[in-house]
Amino acid sequence: MNKRKRPTGKTSSASAKGKTYTGSSAARSGKSNFSSAKSSGASASRNTEENKKPFAAKSSAAPKKGGGNKSKNASASKRPGNSYYRKQEPPRQYKVIEPDELLNFLLQHLKSGRNAVKSILGRGQVSVDQKVVTKFNEALTPGQIVYIRKEGAVAAPSLTGINILHEDDDIIVIRKEAGLLSIAADKTDDLTAYRQLTEHVRRTNPLNRIFVVHRLDRDTSGVMMFAKSEEVQQKLQNNWKENVQDRVYVALVEGAVAKEEGTISSWLKETKTLKMYSSSRPNDGQHAITHYKRLKSNRDFSLLEVRLETGRKNQIRVHMEDLGHPIAGDRKYGARTRDLGRLGLHARILSFIHPTTDELMSFETDIPKPFLYPFRGETPSEK
Repeated sequence: MNKRKRPTGKTSSASAKGKTYTGSSAARSGKSNFSSAKSSGASASRNTEENKKPFAAKSSAAPKKGGGNKSKNASASKRPGNSYYRKQEPPRQYKVIEPDELLNFLLQHLKSGRNAVKSILGRGQVSVDQKVVTKFNEALTPGQIVYIRKEGAVAAPSLTGINILHEDDDIIVIRKEAGLLSIAADKTDDLTAYRQLTEHVRRTNPLNRIFVVHRLDRDTSGVMMFAKSEEVQQKLQNNWKENVQDRVYVALVEGAVAKEEGTISSWLKETKTLKMYSSSRPNDGQHAITHYKRLKSNRDFSLLEVRLETGRKNQIRVHMEDLGHPIAGDRKYGARTRDLGRLGLHARILSFIHPTTDELMSFETDIPKPFLYPFRGETPSEK
């Protein structure tokens, strides 16, 4: 196994537990490490859901005097995961001419007292360049546009099956739960991570979009990443092997795995029924390499740490079946057990070079507790 060289430089770390995130635009991080390095990403197919046109932007022009016809509120969508956005009057807008602090700027233009202006800020009625701002000492620079809405910001929709681990101007990193689709394969109304995150970023600007970088199967949980622009998506995907420093899964498989560690290498192909399999002929299909290490084992189950050298469709699931130890709950690839109630596969660690800052970022999540149940009372649980 050839090990990739890690980028050199000082590395700092930050960590946070993955509590459900309900809409703040502040950056969040999982257990994260950062260090300098050059960036590059792997090509991935576009999807129907991702290519949907963005919502049309609402006018930001100041309202005309004399009033006009009031439009009726748009009806709430009944689709799961879609929040209800009320139609609001166009905000008043003011252009920043010279450097200033937001509170002083508002006092000059609103002709209101300090307490009244602070209340407007606290209710989320003020935006700077379409981003809601609540800090009274926010620094303003010439050319920025300050928007003041009649009503406060719409409450953030709750996210189902998602914890946001980190968010910045370029990427969103999440922990997806088993049972949630990453992205719909067609124009269905299924709840997906993609659809919920699209609504999340459009709270600050209706033209915002997100782009799929890689995917997890519906029944696989763990760390995923999305891009906030097509440029960042392409940068990550075009040199995926160089960008991604580490991808580690944990797999609960059936039976006792004899070898403490090993490597599985094969050529993967797909049947007409969309099931992947290992071809018996060399160079017949896509080359796939999977490394595994046994963490725990008993007569019925083994818990493996799995590292991907290549990222093929259903690669781990196929290779575990080839090994003679299919993933627990994976009936499609030879499993017989159903006790787990889900697929025994979790994307635990994702480390990559940030596409803009060139920092090494690493996100690590805990092993799902159900994966450890078969080994209760045998040895101390894996952390």
